Amino acid sequence: MNWLLVIAGGMAGAPLRYVTDRAVQLRHGSPFPWGTLAVNVTGCLILGTLAGATLAGAAPESVRLLLGTGLCGALTTYSTFSYEVLRLAEKGRGRYAAAYVGASLAVGLGAAFLGAVAGEAVWG
Repeated sequence: MNWLLVIAGGMAGAPLRYVTDRAVQLRHGSPFPWGTLAVNVTGCLILGTLAGATLAGAAPESVRLLLGTGLCGALTTYSTFSYEVLRLAEKGRGRYAAAYVGASLAVGLGAAFLGAVAGEAVWG
Protein backbone atom coordinates (compact mmCIF):
# COMPACT_ATOMS: atom_id res chain seq x y z
CA MET A 1 0.00 0.00 0.00
CA ASN A 2 2.87 2.40 0.75
CA TRP A 3 4.23 2.20 -2.77
CA LEU A 4 0.81 3.30 -4.11
CA LEU A 5 1.08 6.49 -2.05
CA VAL A 6 4.55 7.18 -3.46
CA ILE A 7 3.29 6.56 -7.01
CA ALA A 8 0.25 8.81 -6.47
CA GLY A 9 2.47 11.62 -5.19
CA GLY A 10 4.88 11.14 -8.07
CA MET A 11 2.04 11.20 -10.58
CA ALA A 12 1.11 14.65 -9.30
CA GLY A 13 4.65 15.95 -8.84
CA ALA A 14 6.14 15.13 -12.24
CA PRO A 15 3.57 16.97 -14.37
CA LEU A 16 3.48 19.80 -11.82
CA ARG A 17 7.23 20.18 -12.26
CA TYR A 18 6.98 20.27 -16.05
CA VAL A 19 4.09 22.75 -16.17
CA THR A 20 5.62 25.04 -13.54
CA ASP A 21 9.05 24.96 -15.17
CA ARG A 22 7.65 25.84 -18.60
CA ALA A 23 5.35 28.58 -17.26
CA VAL A 24 8.11 30.25 -15.23
CA GLN A 25 10.74 29.93 -17.96
CA LEU A 26 8.44 31.40 -20.62
CA ARG A 27 7.90 34.51 -18.48
CA HIS A 28 11.60 35.19 -18.06
CA GLY A 29 13.08 34.25 -21.42
CA SER A 30 16.62 34.33 -20.03
CA PRO A 31 19.31 31.65 -20.00
CA PHE A 32 19.02 31.46 -16.20
CA PRO A 33 16.95 28.37 -15.30
CA TRP A 34 14.28 30.11 -13.23
CA GLY A 35 11.80 27.28 -13.74
CA THR A 36 13.95 24.58 -12.18
CA LEU A 37 14.94 26.93 -9.37
CA ALA A 38 11.25 27.62 -8.68
CA VAL A 39 10.25 23.94 -8.46
CA ASN A 40 13.28 23.02 -6.36
CA VAL A 41 12.67 25.84 -3.87
CA THR A 42 8.97 24.99 -3.74
CA GLY A 43 9.84 21.35 -3.05
CA CYS A 44 12.23 22.41 -0.27
CA LEU A 45 9.48 24.50 1.32
CA ILE A 46 6.94 21.66 1.12
CA LEU A 47 9.42 19.11 2.49
CA GLY A 48 10.50 21.47 5.28
CA THR A 49 6.88 22.05 6.28
CA LEU A 50 6.27 18.32 6.24
CA ALA A 51 9.35 17.79 8.43
CA GLY A 52 8.05 20.36 10.89
CA ALA A 53 4.66 18.68 10.97
CA THR A 54 6.33 15.30 11.44
CA LEU A 55 8.41 16.60 14.37
CA ALA A 56 5.20 17.93 15.91
CA GLY A 57 3.61 14.52 15.49
CA ALA A 58 0.94 15.79 13.10
CA ALA A 59 2.03 14.10 9.86
CA PRO A 60 1.37 10.37 9.68
CA GLU A 61 3.54 8.01 7.65
CA SER A 62 1.02 7.99 4.81
CA VAL A 63 1.25 11.77 4.37
CA ARG A 64 5.05 11.64 4.50
CA LEU A 65 5.09 8.98 1.78
CA LEU A 66 2.53 10.76 -0.42
CA LEU A 67 3.90 14.30 -0.15
CA GLY A 68 7.53 13.85 0.88
CA THR A 69 8.69 10.85 -1.09
CA GLY A 70 6.17 10.94 -3.94
CA LEU A 71 5.26 14.57 -4.63
CA CYS A 72 8.53 16.24 -3.62
CA GLY A 73 10.58 13.41 -5.12
CA ALA A 74 9.00 14.00 -8.53
CA LEU A 75 8.63 17.77 -8.21
CA THR A 76 12.26 18.53 -7.44
CA THR A 77 15.16 17.59 -9.65
CA TYR A 78 18.82 17.42 -8.80
CA SER A 79 19.75 15.90 -12.15
CA THR A 80 18.21 18.75 -14.15
CA PHE A 81 19.85 21.26 -11.82
CA SER A 82 23.25 19.63 -12.41
CA TYR A 83 22.70 19.45 -16.17
CA GLU A 84 21.69 23.10 -16.35
CA VAL A 85 24.74 24.20 -14.34
CA LEU A 86 26.99 22.30 -16.76
CA ARG A 87 25.20 23.76 -19.81
CA LEU A 88 25.57 27.30 -18.50
CA ALA A 89 29.28 26.74 -17.84
CA GLU A 90 29.82 25.15 -21.27
CA LYS A 91 28.22 28.13 -22.97
CA GLY A 92 30.58 30.53 -21.19
CA ARG A 93 27.98 31.72 -18.72
CA GLY A 94 30.01 30.97 -15.62
CA ARG A 95 28.44 33.79 -13.63
CA TYR A 96 24.96 32.45 -14.30
CA ALA A 97 26.15 28.96 -13.30
CA ALA A 98 27.69 30.23 -10.06
CA ALA A 99 24.61 32.34 -9.27
CA TYR A 100 22.37 29.34 -9.97
CA VAL A 101 24.34 27.08 -7.61
CA GLY A 102 24.47 29.75 -4.90
CA ALA A 103 20.79 30.66 -5.21
CA SER A 104 19.72 27.03 -5.26
CA LEU A 105 21.64 26.25 -2.09
CA ALA A 106 20.85 29.43 -0.17
CA VAL A 107 17.20 29.80 -1.13
CA GLY A 108 16.52 26.06 -1.01
CA LEU A 109 17.99 25.67 2.45
CA GLY A 110 16.22 28.82 3.58
CA ALA A 111 12.89 27.51 2.27
CA ALA A 112 13.39 24.16 3.99
CA PHE A 113 14.27 25.88 7.28
CA LEU A 114 11.34 28.28 7.01
CA GLY A 115 8.99 25.42 6.21
CA ALA A 116 10.21 23.35 9.17
CA VAL A 117 9.77 26.26 11.56
CA ALA A 118 6.32 27.05 10.16
CA GLY A 119 5.29 23.39 10.26
CA GLU A 120 6.31 23.04 13.88
CA ALA A 121 4.62 26.33 14.80
CA VAL A 122 1.34 25.41 13.14
CA TRP A 123 1.13 21.76 14.22
CA GLY A 124 3.33 21.79 17.30
